[in-house]
Amino acid sequence: MVTGGAGFLGSEVVLRLKAAGCRKIIVPRSREYDLTREEPIRSLLKQTKPDLVLHLAAVVGGIGANREHPGEFFYKNLIMGVQLIELSRQLKVPKFVAVGTICSYPKFTPVPFREEDLWNGYPEETNAPYGLAKKMMLVQSQSYRQEFGFNSIFLLPVNLYGPGDNFDLQTSHVIPALIRKCLEAKQRGDSEIEVWGTGEVSREFLYVVDAAEGILLAAERYNKSEPVNLGVGREILIKDLVHLIADLTGFRGKIRFDPTKPDGQPRRCLDSSRAEREFGFKARTSLEDGLRNTVEWYSKQRGW
Repeated sequence: MVTGGAGFLGSEVVLRLKAAGCRKIIVPRSREYDLTREEPIRSLLKQTKPDLVLHLAAVVGGIGANREHPGEFFYKNLIMGVQLIELSRQLKVPKFVAVGTICSYPKFTPVPFREEDLWNGYPEETNAPYGLAKKMMLVQSQSYRQEFGFNSIFLLPVNLYGPGDNFDLQTSHVIPALIRKCLEAKQRGDSEIEVWGTGEVSREFLYVVDAAEGILLAAERYNKSEPVNLGVGREILIKDLVHLIADLTGFRGKIRFDPTKPDGQPRRCLDSSRAEREFGFKARTSLEDGLRNTVEWYSKQRGW
């Protein structure tokens, strides 16, 4: 079962499962199964009896969406994880893969982020409710393994991007937002685009295909309590990212940063050595190649 299997990351995971020969893949849709409520989850698990649950479903968004909906992001993400893990335990699901978020790390985590630093401070304020809600799945996974012997693992992918991402400027993350802004400005002949923040913070980005591969490798090979980072190990300043995307989209206008808007966490870059050591994961797609693929995909979607 892949919750969120029709979404950005989930659809890529489903494709890879099919390619690997998985004969039955259950993708619950929100219109049929509200995963914030206990009874629909219980009914779903009883009917389908999955061997493995990959929990990718989440209520997500960029800094703006997190600022507007902190309560919704906290409650829905927390309650989905808590109930899915508990009911999977009750109904004896053999394995549960909980996919968390890089937003769970403390605001001032030393770079590169190591899993041991996960509890050494409070997350960055703009997305702390979301990050803490997802982080509770780690607590639940570890305590359930200790008390009940429940096989649940917890993964921490860094910021994802790629074809199929959310390009809605109200809720999207930085890469799809910048790609859309640059391409639309080019189409209209605009002389400049505006970018939130100072551009001086850094981020690390993982191509969605690589993320799906990492999740499935962990599902196959990893059965321990410790959380595991999934990343590339390369950070880039947002201002450099903007110029890279402008080059790839052909936008030649001015880039104006708005320092009155929040930057978010100062730096993000993961140490992903545990993933390589424990289950052989190493990201294969360079940022430049991944961005080029994403720009081409979105351009085709818009008919450009």
